[in-house]
Amino acid sequence: MAYTTEVLTESHVKSRSRGQRLATRLSLRCLSRFMVVLGLLSFVCLLVAIGTDYWYIINVSEHSHNFSASQSSHTGLWRVCHYESQCRPLVNPFKSAGNLTLSQMHIINLRAAFLLLLPLSVMIMVVSSVLGVIGLLARAHRLLLVTASLLMFGAMTTLSGVCTYVAYSTAGYREAVRLLLAQSQGGSKALLEHVDIRFGWSLALACLSLVGETLTGIALLAAAWRLSHGRAGREDQGL
Repeated sequence: MAYTTEVLTESHVKSRSRGQRLATRLSLRCLSRFMVVLGLLSFVCLLVAIGTDYWYIINVSEHSHNFSASQSSHTGLWRVCHYESQCRPLVNPFKSAGNLTLSQMHIINLRAAFLLLLPLSVMIMVVSSVLGVIGLLARAHRLLLVTASLLMFGAMTTLSGVCTYVAYSTAGYREAVRLLLAQSQGGSKALLEHVDIRFGWSLALACLSLVGETLTGIALLAAAWRLSHGRAGREDQGL
């Protein structure tokens, strides 16, 4: 009788262990698919955002008395495009100026910063994707932890780049208004009448990429925890 009970108990433990391993495999498989899809979408969004020219949009109404409608434009990280002419490279607008003011130097530094941060984030995503695939195939939870940390750092880099671009655009807008006021007799409200200035969908894609990077990093942490938890459970059963 005791022997039969022992056999049944051992059988129950083995079946429970198989169920736990199956659940772990299924959860890891779902997490892997989620990370691949989300990571790919995040990478594509950031790549498209960097390569397109709709970060900053200026629409001038035909009824404007201070500007012509041909001055409507949409700007990217690398060039500015007018709606009635071809795109041209976005160069330093203060290059011809003699002595730069502190605000102008601040704008130049902000531009250099986001031009460094956003491509760096793309490079981090490429490295993270390679490490993540290796970690999932090898079921190495430590490598997944490193990958998740790297991806979180990439998300912080993207956030820093986006915030720097917003600060750059705000500082550029204030400097442009200041220069226009110095050349015009009208007030700032009348000066910018019928002019619509807003951020474009390229910046929105960069923000979506930031969300995707963060969620992918969280999913990697969850996968690393599942692998570590499953390994600890098997070691306990072995003892």
